[in-house]
Amino acid sequence: MYRATTRGVQVTVTPHFSAERSDPERGQFFWAYTIEILNLGAETVQLKTRHWIITDGLGRVQEVRGAGVVGEQPVLPPGAHFEYTSGVPLPTPTGIMEGSYELVTPAGDSFAAEVPAFSLDLPDATRVLN
Repeated sequence: MYRATTRGVQVTVTPHFSAERSDPERGQFFWAYTIEILNLGAETVQLKTRHWIITDGLGRVQEVRGAGVVGEQPVLPPGAHFEYTSGVPLPTPTGIMEGSYELVTPAGDSFAAEVPAFSLDLPDATRVLN
């Protein structure tokens, strides 16, 4: 589990390897990840956009930007949470993702809430830190 908090918005990520959607012999590896966004702050926020930076095991980087998450732009009053599950395919058995959500308050103040970097590794893979 990976967690970061920005301006009272806590983002928790739990990734897991999806063997049933992967085909290692063909260089296809798939991870699902569940994200919980919890508003610990005092003001309502709405998630407007997402920005992902996905790096595979060979250091190749892909950036993804888009509106909302899983087709929604959830509104989170203080104390509320939103949870969703999505996934990412990679051509390598390891990788890393990180990113941010653009959140907007009712007053029109926008800020980027950090999505912490999270590791995408096969369950029994040896991890090497550089």
